[in-house]
Amino acid sequence: MTKEFTLPELAENITSGTVARVLVTANDAISAGQNVIEIETDKAVAEIPCPWAGKVIEVRVKEGDTVNVGDVLLLLDENGGEEAVETPSPKPAVAPATKEPAPAEKKRATQNGEASDVRAAPSVRQLAREHDIPLDAIPTHDSSGRVTAQDVRDYIASQDSADADTVDGEATKPEEEAHKSDHDKWGAVVIEPMNAIRLKAAEHLTQCWTTIPHVTHFDKADITELDSFRKRYAREAEKADARLTITAFLIKMLPEVFQRFPRLNATVDMENQQFILKQYCHIGVAVDTPNGLVVPVLRHVNTKSVLEIAVEIALLAEKARARKLALEDMRGGGFTVSNLGGLGGHAFTPIINAPETAILGVSRAAMEPVYSGDAFEARLMLPLSLSYDHRCIDGADAARFLRYLCESIEHPWRLTLGL
Repeated sequence: MTKEFTLPELAENITSGTVARVLVTANDAISAGQNVIEIETDKAVAEIPCPWAGKVIEVRVKEGDTVNVGDVLLLLDENGGEEAVETPSPKPAVAPATKEPAPAEKKRATQNGEASDVRAAPSVRQLAREHDIPLDAIPTHDSSGRVTAQDVRDYIASQDSADADTVDGEATKPEEEAHKSDHDKWGAVVIEPMNAIRLKAAEHLTQCWTTIPHVTHFDKADITELDSFRKRYAREAEKADARLTITAFLIKMLPEVFQRFPRLNATVDMENQQFILKQYCHIGVAVDTPNGLVVPVLRHVNTKSVLEIAVEIALLAEKARARKLALEDMRGGGFTVSNLGGLGGHAFTPIINAPETAILGVSRAAMEPVYSGDAFEARLMLPLSLSYDHRCIDGADAARFLRYLCESIEHPWRLTLGL
C-alpha cells in the first residue's frame, strides 16, 4: 500500500520550513519512527520522523526546498519494508593513474540543475544560486569538503578580479551599468542572504520594538563577595559538571524577586485589556550562535539549585550552537536574561522578547572606587540594564525591582529572611 508522508505540524505558529537535509533515498527500507528529513525552522533544525515502516518509493523534496505543513515529503510502500534492500552503488571505473583527476575537479551529479552531492547549507546554496554559480565549481578549504558561504564569496571575488583583468581598464559599457543594482553601483559588494534563524529573529524583534513601548533602566550591583564565593566553590562545581557563573546566581534569585514584582513576569493582553501574571518561573537565556541569536528556556528555576541551573545553561547553550534545540526548548519563557559581559561593554539596551514584559541585560563587571562612608574602597561592580514594557510596568516599579535585585545579589541571605 502506497502512503504519502506529509510534513506534520511543527509547532504553534510555525507553518513552513527549509529542508536542511534529506536522510533517506528511494529504495531505502525504513522503520517506524525513523528520522527521514531535517527541517530548518525559525530557531532550530528539527528532525522529522516517519510514523510508518516500509520502502521509500520516491523522495519529493531536496535540500534548500521550502516546504509547508501538509506538503508531501516522500512516498512509502508499507508492504515493501521487509523486501526493501539498499541497491549497492556501482563502483566507478578506475581510470589510468595518469588520467585520474583530483577529487575537487571531478564532475558531480546534478539534480534540477544544482549539484546534489555537494555538501552545503541551504543558505549557502541560495547564495550560489543568486550568483548563478554551480556549487561543484566552487573550491572549498573546509576539511570535511563542505562548501561555506565564505568559499562562495571568495569565488565571486576571484571571478570579479578575472573580469577586471579581461577588460584591462576599459570603461564599463552603458548596458552593463544598467544591470548593476543600487547596492553595487559605487563599488564591489557581497550579498549575504538571511538564513531562517536570522530572518525570523529580524521579523520578531521588529515586531517587539514597534509594538512594545520600551524603557531601559540602569543600575549596578556590588558583587565583590558573591564573586569571591563563586571562585571559592568553582572547582567543586566543576566536579559536578557545572560552571558557576554570575548568570546562574542571578537566575536563582529572580523567582523570589518576582514575588514582590509580579508584573516583571507577565504578559500584556491588550485585546482583553488585562495583565497575565505568571505563577510559574521559566527564564530564557540569550545564546549567541554562528547562525544567530536563540533563546532557550530554563523551566521551573524556582525548584532548582544554582548548580542545577548552571548545568542546564551549559547544556542548552551547547545544543543551541549545535542546532539541536527542539522547538519546545524555546517556548514558554516569562523573562529573559542576556549576558554580554564576556564580550565587554558597560551597558546596553536589550529588546524585550514578546510576549514577555521585561528583559535583563548583564554587562562586564569591573573594579570601581566605592565610598563606604569612611573611605573609598575597590569593589567589583556589575552593570545591569532592565528594559521593560511601559504599558505594564511603571518607571518607579522598574527602578525598585532592579534595586531590590541588586541588593539581593549583594546580600543573598536577606532573601531567606523574607525581607
